[in-house]
Amino acid sequence: MANSQFEKMVSSLSSLPGVGKKSAYRIAFHLLRIEDRQFGQLIASLQDTRDNLDFCQICGGLTEHPVCDICNSEKRDRGLICVVEQPEDIFFIENSGAFNGTFHVLNGVISPLDGIGPEQLRIKELIQRIDDDAVLEILLATNPTLEGDATASYIHNLIRDKGVRTTRIAHGITVGGTLEYADQYTLGKAIKARLTL
Repeated sequence: MANSQFEKMVSSLSSLPGVGKKSAYRIAFHLLRIEDRQFGQLIASLQDTRDNLDFCQICGGLTEHPVCDICNSEKRDRGLICVVEQPEDIFFIENSGAFNGTFHVLNGVISPLDGIGPEQLRIKELIQRIDDDAVLEILLATNPTLEGDATASYIHNLIRDKGVRTTRIAHGITVGGTLEYADQYTLGKAIKARLTL
């Protein structure tokens, strides 16, 4: 019985992104070893976070309030919107320290094989923001995958007549990387996005 309970725990943990079976076993054993008080605090913290976080009514990012701090900030450039696939992408871009605009979360990408079309994404809301606000530039920061590129291209075609500049994050060879280890798709993208020196 204990074994089946343990396997259930491992199975739940390994369903988390980035947690393989081996890591799930290590985490499970660690959770079983910690004191009851510490375990209770961990569970309470997870529950509290889940109960108190929601999605921003404007950009779709995570927030404790109806509108997030980024959308509320007077210091952000409201004429520039960075379009991302998921709320967590905001954290990665913010951590770069290189962006001072606002964000718009699509909640996915166009993927016909998965039954996801433009109507399942937050594209209508993006168009509404462009129409309502003085938006000057849309930075498309979807992932450099076939689906991410297709989604960026779809949005670009949709808004090209709105007088808004559309840009795309550059992608290609990693800084410090070598051509030998780059896949064909990445190398092709790097060549197409080459810079004039």
